[in-house]
Amino acid sequence: MNAPLRRAGVVVLVLFGLLFANLNWVQAYKADEYRNSDYNPRVQISEYQRQRGSIEASGGVVLAQSTVTGDELKYQRTYPLALQYAHLVGFKGVNLGSSAIEKLENAYLQGNADSQVADRWLAMLTGKRTSGGNVLLTLSPTAQQTAFEALQNKGNVRKGAVVALDPTTGALLAAVSSPSFDPNPLVSHDTKAADNAAKQLEQAPNKPLLNRAFSETYPPGSTFKVIDSAAALVNGEQPDSVLQGGTGYTAPGTTHVIPNAPGVVCPEQITLKDALRVSCNTAFSRLAAEGLGGDAIKKMAQAFGFETQTTFDQDPKNVLRVATSETGAMLGPNGELDKPTVALSAIGQSDVRMTPLQGALIAATVANRGSQMRPYLIDKELAADRIPTYVAKPQEQRRPINQQTADVLRDMMVSVVENGTGTSAKISGVQVGGKTGTAENGNNPDHGWFIGFAIKNGKPVAAVAVFLEQAGSGGSHDAAAIAGNVMRAIIQERGSR
Repeated sequence: MNAPLRRAGVVVLVLFGLLFANLNWVQAYKADEYRNSDYNPRVQISEYQRQRGSIEASGGVVLAQSTVTGDELKYQRTYPLALQYAHLVGFKGVNLGSSAIEKLENAYLQGNADSQVADRWLAMLTGKRTSGGNVLLTLSPTAQQTAFEALQNKGNVRKGAVVALDPTTGALLAAVSSPSFDPNPLVSHDTKAADNAAKQLEQAPNKPLLNRAFSETYPPGSTFKVIDSAAALVNGEQPDSVLQGGTGYTAPGTTHVIPNAPGVVCPEQITLKDALRVSCNTAFSRLAAEGLGGDAIKKMAQAFGFETQTTFDQDPKNVLRVATSETGAMLGPNGELDKPTVALSAIGQSDVRMTPLQGALIAATVANRGSQMRPYLIDKELAADRIPTYVAKPQEQRRPINQQTADVLRDMMVSVVENGTGTSAKISGVQVGGKTGTAENGNNPDHGWFIGFAIKNGKPVAAVAVFLEQAGSGGSHDAAAIAGNVMRAIIQERGSR
């Protein structure tokens, strides 16, 4: 055989080898992915021959369900409370894939989870096909509705988010992102109409598909002073420790003056507790830059969950797209901690960014005496016959401060609501603590924040974060009022049980 033929033979053998390897890769490793793809037409038709399970809020309030149709796809997915729960429940489209809980719990809702193997075997033997499983969420319909309606603001939809947790368990009680969207058009069996609906949402200037509660981070403003206060207490300061305040603070090496917010009266000498109560920028900036240092601030923030991916127990792949809160580098051009940057970071500016979920976790941790519970959204998985196959178990995920420090900080945050900047969050007969925040946003109007908690009869019952995007003057006051209403709704609902 001559040389050209040998070379051609080698090339053919190599090509056959590559083809064989690719065939094995597809059949052995990618088969399940292709078989279960949302975009596989045969899978779509097969899935729609079986009734998909429901997604429900606490008390059995239906958030997603499948009803019988007369077309080739036997069942139609519908969302009765579409706008209120869209970012949490998500959607299960014919040709658009799926999102949020619909995606996370797809196998169970469809009846294909490992825990449902007995049902599948029974169906094979009897020929009777049961519906998929049902997913019960921890959400309080009362709290969710209260938060949603507050962000509608009498028809003038605000951009923002509300997150509410049970501090003692980590159960998510409410999570609203505004503006929201209606997922019903996205699950239409008319795929062209569904595509057009998706394009309109993607191109909308107010970005309704963004989950501002979980997936976006924002400068936290003065709510970050809770972290500063925790760091100060851990490093030996007391609530009555005297700090230097004043009308302005200029960090070493800069000419930029950090002022207090309009209307804030901060004397030259002020206690740590009063500095938090009135939200004294100058005292906290100086304390961080010239006292505690950036390392102490960053370490405490990380202890509360900054720089760590927060995911729900049932969501290891972060299907719900929870963003990571960040403190920023706090470094200067020489790579060392930069005091002016530390001073700005201490009041929640510079490169500090936080999700509303993280804000709620900070408040919940303080209310729960230093124990931060892992947040969870799925309470139970219920088989077609409503028998639970999974029940959530609360779990502590970190303890950033001890009980004594938490109790002191809790008292300081209560003073903010009783006679400080957060009075609009007051609830009669309930101990409420919190911290307001106003965050500069470039040339745009300021953001408004409030994080806080409610304690009834000595027991923490709710922790809330409210974020109002570009709320402008009075935004933090409005945020505190919304938080108070949401916590009041939770307390009233639990009192009726």
